[in-house]
Amino acid sequence: MSPLFPPADISLKLAIAIGIGMLVGMEREWSQKEVGIRTFTIAAMLGMLSVLAGTTLAYFAFGGILLIVLLAGMRSLQERKAVETTTSAAVLVVFVLGVLVGEGHHYTPIATAIVMTMLLSLKPALIHFAGGLQVNEIRGAVLLGLLAFVIYPILPSHPVDPWQLVNPREAWLTVIIIAALGFVNYVLLKIFSSRGLYYTAVLGGMVNSTATIAELSPFVAESKGEVASLAIVIDLLTVIAMFLRNFVILAIFARKAIITAAGPLLVMALASLLFIWAQRRRNLLQIGELKLSSPLALIRVLKFGLIFLAIEVVGTLGQRYFGHLGFLLVSLIGGLVSSASTAGAAAILAMHGQISPQTAAFATVLTSLTSALSNLPVLHAQLRQPKVTRKLVFVSSTIVVLGVVTMLLFQRFA
Repeated sequence: MSPLFPPADISLKLAIAIGIGMLVGMEREWSQKEVGIRTFTIAAMLGMLSVLAGTTLAYFAFGGILLIVLLAGMRSLQERKAVETTTSAAVLVVFVLGVLVGEGHHYTPIATAIVMTMLLSLKPALIHFAGGLQVNEIRGAVLLGLLAFVIYPILPSHPVDPWQLVNPREAWLTVIIIAALGFVNYVLLKIFSSRGLYYTAVLGGMVNSTATIAELSPFVAESKGEVASLAIVIDLLTVIAMFLRNFVILAIFARKAIITAAGPLLVMALASLLFIWAQRRRNLLQIGELKLSSPLALIRVLKFGLIFLAIEVVGTLGQRYFGHLGFLLVSLIGGLVSSASTAGAAAILAMHGQISPQTAAFATVLTSLTSALSNLPVLHAQLRQPKVTRKLVFVSSTIVVLGVVTMLLFQRFA
């Protein structure tokens, strides 16, 4: 007859419970809290043993932990000390983790204990981070959560029109992904913008290359260094970032298309890097921290969604009535408005088999080319220097020609 509690199983559960209690308890000891390693370890073991002895005892044990936490808080109040609510909450969580260990769970309690210990140890950094948040950044995070966890689940997952053109959930998923990329890049931009104009150009270009050029071009115009070289470097850094973003969007939804798109985009990116390298000895100005707006403004997100939906509908109709050339023409024009929207529409259509992966790849390359050229009028309007504009046109045209030639070679020999 096998024992009720197999020694090997109990030993493993006991070791995990003790490890969890000691991990959290040591952090509390290092933080010089009254409740330390012994209390946390005992709480974890109590949770594990109570669930083994029966559910009823587990309820009583949890009540005992609550009573201990309450008495500790009352003692702090009597001694006119601050009530350690975080430590009290941690004790309760450790007890629950012990219960999970007793029920045979391993990953959940261990992972939770590690994350909780990390949160406890990062208190100064978290307080500093929260204190530096701005209202628009908090709203951006809330908006991202609203888009992903509130609106997305309630949208229909099938076409809602008689022509089978609009699938609300899939269109919204693309909006969520682009919004998330924009939010992450905004955070990186805020962290690294003080290191110079180059970080800003790269990170801002991954959000919106044309908007970034419009925002940075006044700083280029006011530069006391080599304006032409600085304009070339800033423009090409945003373009490279835009190429990378569009490639990532295509890779998420249409993996079969990335091989075809990789060649032209890689050639153009390498050519851009060569032009940047050629300016390495010029007298370029580095700018300090820039104030950039949040990429998750509600109007901007809705505008992107409408642009994406319009491009998807028009592209589908173009594909139906004019073949892949019709969709490529739509993509070429779409790059003037939003290359991210166009790349997302191409990837979604390829995922559903409405266009071929090769067409989606070429559409992504074409919209990237158009988006790269759309920076030139913005720079010219801000700089008002014909000599600089001519250099920018030459550089951008060279890169575009290389991309087109590479795309045609892929089409011919693929």
